[in-house]
Amino acid sequence: MSNKSVEREKFGSRLGFILISAGCAIGLGNIWRFPYIVSQYGGASFILIYLLFLVMFGLPIMSMEFAVGRASQKSIAKSFSTLEPKNTKWHWFSAVGACGNYLLMMFYTVVTAWLFIYFYKTIAGDFIGQSVEQVTSQFAQVQQNPILQILVTALVVVLGFFICSLGLKKGVEKINKIMMLGLLAIIVVLAVYVCTLPGASKGIEYYLVPNLHNLVYDSEGKFRLGEAIFAALGQAFFTLSIGMGSMAIFGSYIKKDRSLLGESLSIAALDTGVAFIAGLIIIPATFVFEVKGGDTAGPGLIFETLPNIFNNIWGGPVLGALFFLLMIFAAMSTVTAVFENIIAFGMDKWGWSRKKSCLINCLLMLVLVLPCILGFNLLSGFTPLGPETNIMDLEDFIISNNILPLGSLVYVLFCTLNKKGWGWNNYLEEANAGKGLKMSNKLKVYCKYIIPILLVVFYIYGIISKFLPA
Repeated sequence: MSNKSVEREKFGSRLGFILISAGCAIGLGNIWRFPYIVSQYGGASFILIYLLFLVMFGLPIMSMEFAVGRASQKSIAKSFSTLEPKNTKWHWFSAVGACGNYLLMMFYTVVTAWLFIYFYKTIAGDFIGQSVEQVTSQFAQVQQNPILQILVTALVVVLGFFICSLGLKKGVEKINKIMMLGLLAIIVVLAVYVCTLPGASKGIEYYLVPNLHNLVYDSEGKFRLGEAIFAALGQAFFTLSIGMGSMAIFGSYIKKDRSLLGESLSIAALDTGVAFIAGLIIIPATFVFEVKGGDTAGPGLIFETLPNIFNNIWGGPVLGALFFLLMIFAAMSTVTAVFENIIAFGMDKWGWSRKKSCLINCLLMLVLVLPCILGFNLLSGFTPLGPETNIMDLEDFIISNNILPLGSLVYVLFCTLNKKGWGWNNYLEEANAGKGLKMSNKLKVYCKYIIPILLVVFYIYGIISKFLPA
């Protein structure tokens, strides 16, 4: 039997826990999606709805995932089986959650590789003197080059697992602290610079001034308040990376000196703050250079629109390099955080050492990234979700539209069902241990019934809107 009783690693500080958990939540969506949907749906009026859903919806679920991790002292590999009542099957979800982490990294590491490529291109001056069309075309050239993508993605994968192999404190926590603090410094500098550009005030006004008309009606005067509400609900839900054990693992690394709802609030505030400041970079910049709204979201924003903007700014190569460094920090903080969960799965499930789990998973991930990369070139004829879709879209759909909402539902039911699950009383005791904001017992009915109903509705709406667009 190799089940040695080894004391579980712990974070060296509360700051380390908050920064790495926020780093897992803070990802590319904060920068290429949040500013776009805020400006699209009425600015500050949309932000208020988003914040309401964040408090009502995101924070309770995050605290539940943390609670399962801290109470079990295990990753998703063993957390449910450790806490579940006898003869129940909650542990079946552990395999689904683990697959979710692998699936996420199968395309997220590829996008991170694009950021490394564009960081190099920017400092090498590849965009200087190029026309708008020439700058834009370089992204397609990168996607059409499988060898380049494989090599740089391999670098991302090896670097991520190397950081994790150094240990929780010396590797994951230490490096993520540096990346997150660097991210915060760079994003503030860029936001201040962009907001002082001539003409930026129009973008700031568009981004921040409440516009109830844009919240309720689209550009053609069509009523869309329900669409805006679901967009706010979706952003509040997905921004925290809850539902597949990515937060539970960090719960297993913390002590009981702080309440979990309070810690969830700190992480959500940092996550939202980064997304908000990103908007102060992107929206004013697109107004200054008159970029149309269709180019203010998604990969096209990062790899086509913004390089063109930096190409027209005094000191653009430096600012562009800083921006892509910021994006690398945001992406790598998520990569190392999710890799930690993947590594812990092997350590908890099969008793592997940290280095063995890193090596095995590194080799596995180097293979698993290939479908996504080849989906843009050699396998571009495969359109799994309809015309103009690719393998990355399929992987993202499985994660975003299925595993995250359904996984969140599993955590909520597990923490609120008393006989068939871990139960409300156990969750409440764990969540409220230590100093900080407490979860009220009065919210039991809300957490047990309202949140699951919202999750089911959100899940069904997401599936319908994906295949039956209005």
